[in-house]
Amino acid sequence: MLFFKIVLSAIVRKRKNYLPVSSNHWQDIKIVTLAYLSKTPTLKKAIRNLAIRKGDKKVINGWVMYDWANSVYQLTIASAIFPIYYNQVTRSGPDDFTVTFFGKEVINTVLYSWAIAAAYLVVAFLSPLLSSLADYTGRRKSFMQFFTWVGAISCGMLFFFDKDHVELGIIAFAMGTVGYGGSIVYYNSFLPVICVPEEQDKVSARGYSMGYLGGVVLLLFNLLMIMKPGWFGISDPFLPARISFLTVFLWWIGFSQIAFRRLPRYTFRKRRKDKEKSIFLEGYRELDKVFQQIRGMRKLSLYLIGFFFLMMGLLTTMFMAATYGEKELGLKEDVLIPTILIIQLVGMGGAWLFSRLSGRIGNLQALLISVFIWILVCVGAFYITNSMQFMIAAFFIGIVMGGSQALARSTYSKMLPESTTDHTSFFSFYDVMEKMATVAGTFSFGMIEAITGSMRYSVLAIATFFVIGIVFLLLTLKAERAQKA
Repeated sequence: MLFFKIVLSAIVRKRKNYLPVSSNHWQDIKIVTLAYLSKTPTLKKAIRNLAIRKGDKKVINGWVMYDWANSVYQLTIASAIFPIYYNQVTRSGPDDFTVTFFGKEVINTVLYSWAIAAAYLVVAFLSPLLSSLADYTGRRKSFMQFFTWVGAISCGMLFFFDKDHVELGIIAFAMGTVGYGGSIVYYNSFLPVICVPEEQDKVSARGYSMGYLGGVVLLLFNLLMIMKPGWFGISDPFLPARISFLTVFLWWIGFSQIAFRRLPRYTFRKRRKDKEKSIFLEGYRELDKVFQQIRGMRKLSLYLIGFFFLMMGLLTTMFMAATYGEKELGLKEDVLIPTILIIQLVGMGGAWLFSRLSGRIGNLQALLISVFIWILVCVGAFYITNSMQFMIAAFFIGIVMGGSQALARSTYSKMLPESTTDHTSFFSFYDVMEKMATVAGTFSFGMIEAITGSMRYSVLAIATFFVIGIVFLLLTLKAERAQKA
């Protein structure tokens, strides 16, 4: 019998089947056997549409590894090395921050923030339709792979970015952001597919913790190369940073293969081989069906609005923190990069801490506490004048950033209808809110700086985003209590 199980499991792996097989599920083994021996489309379609068994440790570990793989973009490209390198390359003089972009002069940090906004705007428009197609065809992993390659290759292209190729640098950075943002929606949508609700807080926090750790590991290597270029035989002061962009490409592509090998190829496939039906039309219908469901769920709708304002503040802080420290406070790499490391390391503990807190007092209550801390941090950041204050602020940012991101994802996942198979479409609306929040947050950050000439007032604007977010999260909590009453 054991030999029989081993053979069947090998068949499943060889044919890249759609559900993990365990020794305790003889019904699954029976279905797999019939599907393997039969060539009828009905049985093959039945296999594709089988619910993925939740709680499989191998699949969950594979899912977590994608956080380890892609978080190097957030740390090396979005937060630490690229923003500092960008400011150095695009600065014409001690007080000259203008840069020429396709013949037009613009402030370098304004161009940077608007590039982020443009990238996430593209993702926000593409995500819903592509997500509904992923649900309809069952190929959410294929879409995730596509965006991963786009993002990773774009990061590698940043190797060629210098002061003479500003347009190339901005476009590659924007496309890297598109790839990262596009892959995340499919990645997030696997959470309710592979985990039972009771595990989702813990697994979501574990993913963020692994992401923070992976980002730190690669960043430490790149920092060694930047600070000690002579050890690597490098004399060009800009070359170590450019090589670090190549390491992001290799790390992201390499470790993501672990996730792609373990995550199911198909999930709840609905597509039928009917040439008269357009998959784009069917995808749009799938999207409309999910949209109507969300409209009819008051708690979920309120949560998405609150999540929008929460992400406006959180992601704008993530993208602009290093730029704020370098430009507004005059901090150098020896302060900025260790500060970002503090955020990452503390973020691992923050994700675990808020996961435990949510288990005691509830998801929404724990999320509200994190947002309140965000407001205090933003108000304090307005008055920061030296490196020590900046690092103290970074410590508290790390605690709430890890906790609020992990909680926001798992809280939304728990709110989805238990009977739904359209997880990607549901998460596309979550993703659209996140991307539009990034667009609105970074664009307003740049606009306020352009008008006032100071980034400090942009920081105060971030605090107001969190205040509005608290209001809608309180309304969500009220709706949840009314629903239980």
